[in-house]
Amino acid sequence: MNLSLDIPREEALARASEIVTLAWTSFDQARETEPPIDDNLRELLAAALPEAPTSALEVLEDARRGLDESIAQTRPRYFAFVASSGLPMGVIGDLLASCFDANLAVWAAAATEIEDQAVRWVAELLGFPAGAGAFTSGGTISNMTALAAARERAIPGSRRRGLGGVSATLYCSDEAHYSIERAAEILGLGSENVRSLPIDGDRRLPPEAVAEAIRSDRAAGRIPVAVVATAGTTLTGAVDPIDALADVCEEEGVWLHVDGAYGLPAATAPSTAHLFVGLDRADSVTLDAHKWLFLPKACGVLLVRRREDLFHAFSHEESYIPHERTSAHMVDITLEYSRPFRALKLWLAFRAHGAQAFRDAVEDNVRQARLLHDLVVARDGLEPLCGPPPLSIVPFRHLGGADLNEHNGALVRTLQDDGRVWVAPATIDGKIGLRPCFVNFRTTDDDVRVLVDVAAELGAR
Repeated sequence: MNLSLDIPREEALARASEIVTLAWTSFDQARETEPPIDDNLRELLAAALPEAPTSALEVLEDARRGLDESIAQTRPRYFAFVASSGLPMGVIGDLLASCFDANLAVWAAAATEIEDQAVRWVAELLGFPAGAGAFTSGGTISNMTALAAARERAIPGSRRRGLGGVSATLYCSDEAHYSIERAAEILGLGSENVRSLPIDGDRRLPPEAVAEAIRSDRAAGRIPVAVVATAGTTLTGAVDPIDALADVCEEEGVWLHVDGAYGLPAATAPSTAHLFVGLDRADSVTLDAHKWLFLPKACGVLLVRRREDLFHAFSHEESYIPHERTSAHMVDITLEYSRPFRALKLWLAFRAHGAQAFRDAVEDNVRQARLLHDLVVARDGLEPLCGPPPLSIVPFRHLGGADLNEHNGALVRTLQDDGRVWVAPATIDGKIGLRPCFVNFRTTDDDVRVLVDVAAELGAR
């Protein structure tokens, strides 16, 4: 028994390529419904561990069916959460990276140089003066990595000695991503020491409240570790006032981290760039290229102003890490040891399309969000849950039923069962509604109109 296939590798690859080509063609058009999981596939998925081999072509066909009967975020009418849209060049990048399987934990010759260049290109795209950066699995790990560096700078030696009874605090809005609390828990700061401050009328973190909280904590003997500005909240797309928060952090000597996992690409779009003034003053920023730069998961990016901050937080001296070719390895500034070549797909995409194509696609999604807001305002029986969208999230609800929250919660399930559009619910100021988000280069204005029409149709039933 060996690990050879029952067919030539070229034949297996050709069939896999056919499946991808069919999928890409399918993604170009919206489906009228989502197919159910068929009985044959359910039977297969209940099977025990296979001891004997199965034909490679049969296995690939089963995979095709399973993928086709899954919820695909790449489709143009998938509006839930903050989705990936599977840019084809990124898919090819994943194929190549998996094939060559370089480990980016240590020096990997040209692969290391490509990652370094991709980091520089992201920094250039955003206008951020990065001294270093790394590709991660996504915003949660990127945020935790940045906050680990902030903790070490605020409390030198804490990575080795622990906090030793020190009470340390983080500051963010009460609509910041949960990954900030999770990072506080994992880093030993404690989620109870995250100051989730009330948002202002524009759903942003008020700088004056941050300054007051920092002063109050210092007076009580606590150590401020970092302020987290959210550049595009997951709930509504609000962008915290980065420049004013940078003023506070500069005055107080506190690390400023910008969590832009969702929204930071909008810093490159002409109509929204003004929301990100002050980004170049941050100590660290995060961006998920698998969100609004359209690449397949996973492709998070962390940028820091000073490489030494990451080095002080993560470096180790180990006999099994070779240093004869370079004194600097990515393992010394990141959480991971075995690091896949995530940068390749972004590097390929920038080269194949050029930066301007990404700016244009982001701008187009922003325009589609404004179109949806206008259509909702104009349609009887629908109402937006917020004002005009700052970025590309447009929460709204249907005005029907005695209990609007119960009605709209049921409407989301009805929409998902119907399958023409895919949305998720959100609760904003106690009101349950639909929360479409536009981050797909395949989405058209007609898809936006279909979303409104279907929501109005099914809501009125």
